[in-house]
Amino acid sequence: MKRAVKRRTKSSGRRHEAPITLYYWPTPNGWKISIMLEECGLPYVVHPVDISKGEQFTPRFLAISPNNRIPAVVDPSGPGGRPITVFESGAILQYLGRKTGKFYPPNERARVAVDEWLFWQMGGLGPMAGQAVHFRRYAPEQMPYALARYTDEVNRLYGVMNARLAKREFLAGRYSIADIACVGWVRLAERQGQDLAQFPHLLRWFETIRARPAVKRAFAIRVEAASKVDVNDPKVRAVLFSQRAR
Repeated sequence: MKRAVKRRTKSSGRRHEAPITLYYWPTPNGWKISIMLEECGLPYVVHPVDISKGEQFTPRFLAISPNNRIPAVVDPSGPGGRPITVFESGAILQYLGRKTGKFYPPNERARVAVDEWLFWQMGGLGPMAGQAVHFRRYAPEQMPYALARYTDEVNRLYGVMNARLAKREFLAGRYSIADIACVGWVRLAERQGQDLAQFPHLLRWFETIRARPAVKRAFAIRVEAASKVDVNDPKVRAVLFSQRAR
């Protein structure tokens, strides 16, 4: 992998710690971790992993993320002061929440509520929204059944969020890693065939989170190579969409 990093440091009381390395590409899963690192004020460097070129399949990256997916982190100041690698966005959010004591409550009842909505995103919103985007934007041919199946399911999930947020400011009551996990997917609502105006409580939530300074900084991270990816290139499509067991 070509190493191209942006250094991001914010005051956190941990400024003397070696920075966490974030293996990243600008996707909803990547945004989860850049948001969390910014919100926690942890020093970190961004290491882009160009998924359009297959950098996620290199031995170096697989040693960190055996599922060949971003994001992943390497924390030099892990438990006991020893380095630790963490892959899978939900696991990273939980790890950083425990590490900093932020956005992941220690009280078990409150933590259960956060975990419910975090895993709701991991098992529902993310996969369904991802499939909706794929069949709406990247499938080589329009498949009415697939379009309806995933667009409608995302619509249902947005309705679940909207109902939940009708009586709460955030998904688990207070702002947490559950909200951080979801906001990047909602950011792409239009690509998923959704109109946020139909979900006023969800829209209010989204606008509130999007206005947070840390979220603005995270969304502002630019990876120049990502803007140049041609998804219509057969080589790129083969890397992104046609992988089997190796």
